[in-house]
Amino acid sequence: MGRPPLSENRTMSILNKAKAGGYAVPGMCCYNIESIIATVKAAEAAKSPAMVLLFPWAIQYAGDSLVKAAADAAHSASVPVSLHLDHAQTPELVRRAADIPDGFDSIMCDMSHYEKEENLKLTAELVKYCHERGIAAEAEPGRIEGGEDGVAETADLEGLLTTPEEAEEFVNTGIDMLAPAFGNVHGEYGPRGIQLEYDRLQAINERVGERVRLVLHGADPFDEEIFRKCMAGGVTKVNINKGMNNHYARVQKEMEGKPLTSVIEAGTKAMQEAIEQYMHWLGSAGKA
Repeated sequence: MGRPPLSENRTMSILNKAKAGGYAVPGMCCYNIESIIATVKAAEAAKSPAMVLLFPWAIQYAGDSLVKAAADAAHSASVPVSLHLDHAQTPELVRRAADIPDGFDSIMCDMSHYEKEENLKLTAELVKYCHERGIAAEAEPGRIEGGEDGVAETADLEGLLTTPEEAEEFVNTGIDMLAPAFGNVHGEYGPRGIQLEYDRLQAINERVGERVRLVLHGADPFDEEIFRKCMAGGVTKVNINKGMNNHYARVQKEMEGKPLTSVIEAGTKAMQEAIEQYMHWLGSAGKA
């Protein structure tokens, strides 16, 4: 199944419908075939759109193989499911990923570890490269604090909150999705807990929310109430990592020594159930 033109991009079709319908779509951070299958099964069971997210690690570990398997699973689903590369942190990696035939529908061109001017310059170049191949692009103005498994280590870099003015500058690079930093954190929130600046998110949404779709990173410990507040601030894509993958790790521990196939199936089922819960919280269940 070939990649559709940018005007019919799978990711943007999913997120534009979410924007119009007032709900958000889960982007599930997948590390293996089990989590990919769990995402597709959850989407079909809940009649929800969904996004499968891979990290650069997937390409470093398995070349094109996991990408192609994920694309096949996502694009053959009975409901809309797209494939996204999260946190591609070098221009070379973005181009490498964009050149995989019939692979990613969207790529996060994450140059947030560069200073702002270089970030803007590289982002504009990479957005053009992606768009020429029918691939939608996401970027991160400011810098979301913390690090994430499967992504080059940036936890030691200072988090920088996004301003509406910066959001405007990044929209001018041609991006389709924007991941604002408004107190959200990759990984653990630490002793200070969750402190989100909803006013900042709302100001960014008022400035650029009609032109790009807003993405929420660092959502693992959030509950339904926090999701609702973020969605009220314009968020349409919510990235989930440990909220799914911890269930797989738990099942592996509980079923140690059992037949491998039964462990895999039970782990997949546990992840699917967790994903379906997110679909109901985000309001995407029943929208496919």
